[in-house]
Order: sequence, then structure tokens, then C-alpha cells
Amino acid sequence: MHELSITEHLLEQCIQEAERQNASGIRVIHLCIGQLKGIVPDCIQIYLDMLSQGTLAEGARIEAEFLPIKVRCRDCGREGEITPHHLACPHCGSLKLQLLSGKEFYIKSLEVDVNGN
Repeated sequence: MHELSITEHLLEQCIQEAERQNASGIRVIHLCIGQLKGIVPDCIQIYLDMLSQGTLAEGARIEAEFLPIKVRCRDCGREGEITPHHLACPHCGSLKLQLLSGKEFYIKSLEVDVNGN
């Protein structure tokens, strides 16, 4: 259910940016989501469809890119990627990991229609 408040904030930011660009509509919202963030793009799309009615984002589509989980091992010092299902150093198997990335969530870009074009 946290996707509802995320979508409200996302919609507000996208509309502000579209207005800044003098856009007549938003077609696609490209998101980057870290694999540990726990955000489901389909849920965001459902909420966006409901919340965007009558706005510049009405009919906009969500496209999500999932970012890998990157860690640095506190034992062997090496960096690598892990999955949410295997939370151990890919090099030595240690569980003493420093998270480098995987919790990101941001708007990568917008595809908009520009007034007069």
C-alpha cells in the first residue's frame, strides 16, 4: 500500500517538471528502482491511472528499470552484486556486507508532448 503515497509524490513531481517544460502531456515516466526498495511498478501504474485523471499525466505509462544490489564485503574487501535471495559475498561467502546500492528510487526521465508540436 506504500505505493499510493509514492505515486502521489511521483505524480506531483512529474506534473511540475512537465509544466516547467511547457508540456501538454506526459506519455511515459521512466523510473529507476533498486531491487531492495520493494516497489512494484504495476501497483504504481494502477495508482497513477486513478490519480492522474484530468491532469497532464492522464494516460501516462510507467516504465521501470531495476537496479542491482551492489555490496562491499567487510571481510575480503571486494565489491560485487548480490540478489535479494542470496545475501552473501559473491567472492568469499561472508555475510558482513556494506550496502553500496540497491535502495534507489528516482525518476530517470519523462517522455512528454510539447505544446505546439
